[in-house]
Amino acid sequence: MSEKLAIHGGPKAKTTPNYPMYPGGLEIGEEEKKQVMEVLDNQYLFRYYGPKNVPSKVREFENAFKAKMGSPYALATSSCTGALISSLVACGVGPGDEVIVTGYTFFASCAAIVAAKGIPVIAEVDETLTIDPADVEKKITPATKAIVAVHMRGVPCNMDAIMDIAKRYNLKVIEDCAQAVGGTYKGQYVGTFGDCGCFSFQYHKTITAGEGGMILAKDARIYDRCCSYHDTAACWRPDRFAEQRYEGELFCGSNFRMSELAGAVMLAQLGRLDYLNAAMRSHQKRIIEQIKDTKGIKVRPCNDPEGDTGICLMFYLDSAEKVSPFCDALQAEGVDAKAVFNSGIPDWHIYHHWKHVMQKKAPSEVCCPWECPYHKEKAADVEYEADMNPKTLEYLGRIVHLDIPAQMTDEDCDMIAKAINKVAAVLA
Repeated sequence: MSEKLAIHGGPKAKTTPNYPMYPGGLEIGEEEKKQVMEVLDNQYLFRYYGPKNVPSKVREFENAFKAKMGSPYALATSSCTGALISSLVACGVGPGDEVIVTGYTFFASCAAIVAAKGIPVIAEVDETLTIDPADVEKKITPATKAIVAVHMRGVPCNMDAIMDIAKRYNLKVIEDCAQAVGGTYKGQYVGTFGDCGCFSFQYHKTITAGEGGMILAKDARIYDRCCSYHDTAACWRPDRFAEQRYEGELFCGSNFRMSELAGAVMLAQLGRLDYLNAAMRSHQKRIIEQIKDTKGIKVRPCNDPEGDTGICLMFYLDSAEKVSPFCDALQAEGVDAKAVFNSGIPDWHIYHHWKHVMQKKAPSEVCCPWECPYHKEKAADVEYEADMNPKTLEYLGRIVHLDIPAQMTDEDCDMIAKAINKVAAVLA
């Protein structure tokens, strides 16, 4: 006999409070204070010039990050959006170019393409909720320049398939690792497969300075071009006023530089990354082990389960109609569970709600980048419809989502698993 649900007056399965999803933010302490105070005491707030003989915290963070990830080049930025725009420009994306991106990602992944004057082409996700390689290949045209592969909600994309497609069609690959710092695919860190890997250190992310980003690059020229775009004043160059050392080194860019204060915080936070990921992975596995055989639910598959960062638990129900009642029941049990897609509730993580792109919005009367003669020479106009990726909406409509904060205990995990099984027995 099924246990009476809390939503119907039964006892709660989870009686402990829920932690907010600020894994690194909740760990800020003495090491962060120490690093920041060194910056303030030295009065060195800008990495490119200041007191002599004072090392830059941003440069130190870049060196530590690239060493950890196994990349030859790293460039710290003010945000992951800035990292994405800089990377797209550095990889040659410009007027008339199409860039394929997944329909399930924070809107910034798509907006960055538009900022680089490229045209977003929105692809389906597969059951892992990362970009579907088969659909990517279907959407390649003579105008396609690059793929933005988003390791969404901590799960790595199928990078073997993505890199194979890129090689066969001569495309650039930019990895969006905003939600997957420290994630791996077949033992290799995400962000080191493509031409550029972009990371976020915004407050909701695993490690954080409130805001911040990072670019990893394989190629010295692409790295230089990222530097040029992220710092249009060229402070980064050995001689900022010298002639360009090769064609394409210097051009007008923006200002996406990371501050020394953010670099100081991130230097401390990087030391917490392994612990945070290990804790979240452990919690996620503990819950999955107790629900993996539960009738009526299916845990989100992963291209490489060992590489999942564990930041969340996502599982499918067999129909979208069951998701809202299931989430309401879990909330009543004391579990902070949420549906992912509802067509009537705006969410910037799902292409269906990207009005800016769906309606081809532009800040001026010229509808750039969509009204571009360079594009018309290569391919037909790109059109958007809210239901153009039905697989994506169907998958997202059946998903239940739970954050997995690193600060949870084993007792929390067991209570969550109990709640899921309790609700599934009645509603799944």
